[in-house]
Amino acid sequence: MTAVPLPLEQEGTLTLSGQDAGATVRRSVLAGGVRVLTESVPGLRSATLGAWVGVGSRDEADGHHGSTHFLEHLLFKGTRNRSALDIASAFDAVGGESNAATGKEHTTYYARVLDTDLPLAVDVIADMVTSATLDPDDLEGERQVILEELAMNDDDPVDVAHERFTEQVFGEGTPLGRPIGGTAQTILDVPRDAVWEHYQQHYTAPGLVVTAAGGLDHDALCAAVSAALAGAGWPQDARTPLARRSSGGRGDRGIADGLPGGSVLTVDRPTEQANVVLGGAGLRAGDPRRHVLAVLNAVLGGGMSSRLFQEVRERRGLAYSVYSFSSGYADAGLFGLYAGCTPSRVPQVVELLAHEWEQLATGGLRDGELERAVGQVSGGTVLALEDSGSRMSRLGKAELVHGEYLSLDDALARAASVTADDVQQLAAELWAAPHHLTVVGPFDADPVAVAP
Repeated sequence: MTAVPLPLEQEGTLTLSGQDAGATVRRSVLAGGVRVLTESVPGLRSATLGAWVGVGSRDEADGHHGSTHFLEHLLFKGTRNRSALDIASAFDAVGGESNAATGKEHTTYYARVLDTDLPLAVDVIADMVTSATLDPDDLEGERQVILEELAMNDDDPVDVAHERFTEQVFGEGTPLGRPIGGTAQTILDVPRDAVWEHYQQHYTAPGLVVTAAGGLDHDALCAAVSAALAGAGWPQDARTPLARRSSGGRGDRGIADGLPGGSVLTVDRPTEQANVVLGGAGLRAGDPRRHVLAVLNAVLGGGMSSRLFQEVRERRGLAYSVYSFSSGYADAGLFGLYAGCTPSRVPQVVELLAHEWEQLATGGLRDGELERAVGQVSGGTVLALEDSGSRMSRLGKAELVHGEYLSLDDALARAASVTADDVQQLAAELWAAPHHLTVVGPFDADPVAVAP
């Protein structure tokens, strides 16, 4: 029996069946407005805890650019109660692992431990989120570390191609077009006071979402979170959680609405390969057609049987890496095709990328493609949930992005409901949006005259 999706506007319990193997999903709102979502999985001896703040690089005010990424680093550098070594040692001593991730719309701090060590993870992660000191000396030291990280990324032409493509789609300097990690200049310029203000403004009880999955008890976890936050002096009165980020309606009015027109950008780098990205605007994160997009990606460039892989790599040997991809945000998204190839072959590869995309948009699916794509999406969904970290992440995205939690059976049912007409219609809408072409390689002029 398929479970009804759990709406995430109220507290509740969803007992899952079938392929979810008796897992139980629960949501509670604690004092102060902190939301806690758990998925208890019988028989699992690990647990992953995540602390989510619904703020990312797009939310940085002028003068604060780079603060979000800075905080991802600085929260590991020490609190009122622990040094950086204390934080690292706490997880090493139990064989656990911890890390963080900054996005354009949220930041996550997480740890994976044995189920018996989950209280430790709660204590340490809560301490980091609530009581970071942002010591000026630590900040200056980490400033250099972040500059090295940005330099490393800038040395990767694939990263550069994707970063510059994002700028083209959303507009350079816009909140979504800015690099998540900041630029070398913004990291050099941002003062400690600005990072502190960003921390104080956004790391609050109503904005905090705690998710955990694996071998755990929901009530015990809520008690541990409440105790840790109360011990840090966070408010314990009744408060309303922050509202989910608004979609702004743009995705309902059309994929390309309000976004820049087509463009061609060449970035000259002394590389052996050229890195090509062709694409444009895509679906916002909450668009109900995201399940169609997953199937479309599988058909066009999501695996070894995909059109791009077969045509560009297998039949013609023009590239080793070739794929399609998408990213969705509250009010916009992007969709693109990537290939790495010999510089002299860029015009031919760009033509093939465009041709396969257009063929899908105008000619629809071929025999067997829908079944293979749905199978690929379904299998990938199931396999991705074999570890507690993926389940924890799924809870956070359900709360912050989608507003509902789907059981595995429901997710598979939505993939299975996608039709060939759905895929072609979405491919046509994506194809109709303005195209952007980014090429990174050894060129001092555009390797192709115009964007397809």
